[in-house]
Formats: sequence, C-alpha cells, structure tokens
Amino acid sequence: MGAMLTLEEAQARMLALAPQMPIEQVAAAEAVGRYLAEDLVALRTQPPADLSAMDGYALCGVGSWRIVGESRAGAPFDGNLMWGQCVRISTGAHMPKWADRVLIQEDAELVLPDLVHTQENPARGRHVRKRGFDFCEGDVVLPAGTRIGPAQIALAISAGHSQLPVRKAPTVAVLDSGDELSADPRACGDHQIPASNGAMIAAMLGGLGCVVQRIGPVPDDRDALAAALAKAEAADILVTTGGASVGDHDLIRPALDAWGAQLDFWKVAMKPGKPIMVARRGSQVIFGLPGNPVSSFVTAFLFVLPLVRAAMGSGIPLPRKATLAAGCDLPPVGTRREFLRAVWEGEGVKLADSQDSSALAALAAANCLIDRPAGADGIEAGTSVPVYLLENGGIA
Repeated sequence: MGAMLTLEEAQARMLALAPQMPIEQVAAAEAVGRYLAEDLVALRTQPPADLSAMDGYALCGVGSWRIVGESRAGAPFDGNLMWGQCVRISTGAHMPKWADRVLIQEDAELVLPDLVHTQENPARGRHVRKRGFDFCEGDVVLPAGTRIGPAQIALAISAGHSQLPVRKAPTVAVLDSGDELSADPRACGDHQIPASNGAMIAAMLGGLGCVVQRIGPVPDDRDALAAALAKAEAADILVTTGGASVGDHDLIRPALDAWGAQLDFWKVAMKPGKPIMVARRGSQVIFGLPGNPVSSFVTAFLFVLPLVRAAMGSGIPLPRKATLAAGCDLPPVGTRREFLRAVWEGEGVKLADSQDSSALAALAAANCLIDRPAGADGIEAGTSVPVYLLENGGIA
C-alpha cells in the first residue's frame, strides 16, 4: 500500500466511503442527536405580532396615560389606543394597535387609580419585541446537516414543525476477536482478558442512535471468523477489533479478503492506532481496529464516529479541536503523530498517568486527547496545544 497515510488523508478517504442513509420523518421531540437531511424552513413567523418584553404598560404617545384595559399573554386587548392612553400589559402579550413602547412596572407611578405617570418617558420601541425579529415564515431556520439538540428541537417546533426529516441511523456490527478474550469478566483465567472493546465502541455509538449488533468474542480461527462475519451481512457498517496487525495470528485481513471485502487503506502514521484498516464490501464500510483498548478507542473516535455522523448527514462529521495551555511539560514526538491521553480541569491540560495503549485506567481518567505532530520538539508547560475534547464524541 506504499507509505503510510496521514490522518487527514485517511479521514478524507474514509469519509468518501460513507453510505448515504435514507431519509425518514421523526417526531421533533424525539430527534435529539440526529442530523437534518434537508433545510428546515419556517412555516410561521416568530413572534407572530409585536409583543411586550416586560410587565408594565403599553403606551401611546408621551406624558401621562389613562389606563383603558389590559393585554395578557393569550388574551390581547381588543381595540386601538389613542394618544395619551395605555393598557396594562404582561410579558409576551400582544401590543395593542398604535402602542409604540412599554413603560416597565418599576418605573410607573399611579397618580390616580386609572392614570399612569413616569419621570422619564421610555424611547419609542423600548421593551417591544417586533413581529418576526426571531424568524419569518419562509426563512431557513436550520440548514441541512445540523445536529439536533434541545435548542434545535425548540426552534423547529416554534417554526411550526412537529416532524423532522433526518437520515436513518445506520446499523453497526461490532466484532471482537482474539484467543485471549473472555466473554465473561467474572470467569477470566490468567491467560485471558475480558472482552471490553465491543462494549466500549457500542457505548461510543449509543449517542448517535445506532442499532449496534455485538458479535463475539471470536477466536483467532479462520472458520470461526468466517462464521462471525456472515452474521454481519446486513449491517451498514462493520467494526472489528483485534487481529488487524501482521502477526501469525492476526487473521482479520485474510478473513475479510476471503469474505469479499476490498481493502481501501491499511496503516496510518499515528500513535496509538497505526494498524487501522478500512475496507468496503458492496455498500458496507468495514473498519479493522487494533485490539489494544486505547488504540481501539482513539481510532473509533477519529474514524468510526465521523463516518457514522457523515452517513447520518452531519455537516461537520469530524471531531472539533480546541486550543488549550499545556499544564505540564510535554516530551518530543517520534516519527508518528501522537494522540496523548490527558485531563483538562479548567486550567492547563495535563497528561494522564500512562500513555500505554493498553492502559484503561488512564483512558477512563482522560477527558481529552492532545494532538502532537510527528517530529515535534518537547514543549514547556503553558504552551498552547491543539486538543480534542472527548465528551460527546468531540462534537460539543
């Protein structure tokens, strides 16, 4: 396959393989975590009329004002105001016709039971929310590719939508392989380790609404792997962990070849995660992730989650970077780009206790990855560094 790909080259090739999932209509209130498949156009204007932004009095003209009624939210004043008249008004209530400003309750003086005065007249338009200041009918309120969160749900409903067009979440099969893996962590011999990668990756995919099919753990045996792969026939995406390297017992690549998969790339110039493999079988995208749990986590974060988001229609599928100050000195970097597990607690970002690719305690303590370029010199604490925040798959 020639020279190893850079991360950006590998991600670009991976995203080019993303299947386009079909569009479905989902209740707006249940669409959290999904991505809009089409521009969302407002079906109504918000606010639908001029509204008061405060409790007080809606005024016509300047000076003192005689109270002629009340406008409440949901019960507008039925009539027009004349110069020198006002109505008692509550926040969110319709402004009567010819009312052009609101005198807030705190600044109002009742000189008679029905006469309001103030020491300083509010300016025209004061405390008035003009019709359509938020959005108007026909406006694009959310573009295609937007990730739907609580605020987007509220906006969509306010714009008149009870259903939203989103792309269906893909089905993902996750296959653990390795003779050393035990399905039961309570019955794990000294020669075994509990199979944790599949559960970890399934949890990473959980926030995207994917249907995850767990397969394995599967021993390092060609026939067993062939039978396991057959169970993943219907999945949109297949993720394997373990067996992706070049040892005598690393059988994932030959098993995928025999299954009819076509390799797109193998090996990326990164640490951890160098032996990641991406292939395709028909429309199905296949990831071969390393077996070490930290390597599996980092490659799932940088490759699997972005592909799933792209398949679901995300406009920004790759995780976003932040820039933070290093909270400790960082060592020089070797020939591969490094993703260091680190902890950010609001000040500097500090390295986790271990950078070993099998160290789960350090991974569990980390909440970010420091991105260090290949060949970089060591840096001192306080230097700005690019960082991926791990929460929410890096797409806060």
